[in-house]
Amino acid sequence: MRFEPIPAIAGAFRVWREPFTDARGTFDTSFAVEDFAAAGLAFAVAQAATSTNPVAGTLRGLHYQLAPAAQAKLVWASAGRLFDVMVDLRRGSPTEGAVHTEVLEAGDGRLLFLPEGLAHGYQTLTPDTAMTYLMGAPYRAALARGVRWDCPILGIRWPLPDRPLLSERDRALPDVSACER
Repeated sequence: MRFEPIPAIAGAFRVWREPFTDARGTFDTSFAVEDFAAAGLAFAVAQAATSTNPVAGTLRGLHYQLAPAAQAKLVWASAGRLFDVMVDLRRGSPTEGAVHTEVLEAGDGRLLFLPEGLAHGYQTLTPDTAMTYLMGAPYRAALARGVRWDCPILGIRWPLPDRPLLSERDRALPDVSACER
């Protein structure tokens, strides 16, 4: 695995898989604790999940958890194509308030590592898109929080803003100025 810092968000990385390919096909590693340790990242996986989304325009987020269950995450598109968003909510971080976006596509070999304290979300760009998450802490509903997807303070330019398919919970999330950190 190859680690490339994302300058907009301190501690966030683009992680590139380095697959082995031969006549039989490809063998690809999604996570190796030794590779993360060599990159200076102590990331222990506590939970893995996959979110499937049959409709293009589905928007999930922006989600995070409070301590003591704050979650570092390793995410990637496992099917389809999506617009990924991370927001630095860490008080005192050199990139506090910063937003990073990029398009992830299944099979492109790219994963994103988000340190604890970031809100995360995405919008699907194609039907039948799936995102896989490895999380450093298990989901705790009592500590789950979020930021409104269209928060004017953040100014995120979603690719399909006129037709997001949202949960009722995500529709009710506060602006970043009112979120608990």
